[in-house]
Amino acid sequence: MISPAWVRLMADYNAWQNRSLYAAAATLSDDARRQDRGAFFGTIHGTLNHLLWADRVWMSRFDGWERPATGIKGSTALIEEFEALAAARIDADARIIAWAGRLDGAALEGELRWFSGASQREMARPRWIAVTHLFNHQTHHRGQVHAMLTAAGATPEATDLPWMPGLEG
Repeated sequence: MISPAWVRLMADYNAWQNRSLYAAAATLSDDARRQDRGAFFGTIHGTLNHLLWADRVWMSRFDGWERPATGIKGSTALIEEFEALAAARIDADARIIAWAGRLDGAALEGELRWFSGASQREMARPRWIAVTHLFNHQTHHRGQVHAMLTAAGATPEATDLPWMPGLEG
């Protein structure tokens, strides 16, 4: 079982890593961000869109956020302009951090039920597993973005949790 402290740490880690990826992506041209690089969601821009889309979907289940109007197939085109996507990412990360700050142990207990558009069926899992998935999904696709950025010549920060700023002391 995870704890509220772990959720807060992961929310902070998520925001730190997103700041790094977006800063690195901003050094590339729009064409370079939209070049198909063979990742699951194709491009840097598309994968960043999918990450924001998925965070919004999961947070609609956890915290009542508005659910994106599009399904997973449209997730790569959630926000067309990179600057608007970056601003939406900053907002989402702040909201995830605020949600994590409000959690107590009871919020991670019990079962979460939802309809999965990806599998087209009702799902039920322990709430703590669904919350863990939120962060695991972010890490998975951010790794793909990191690899695409590196291949494109951009330099994101380190990804190792022990080096996250603010963990000293």
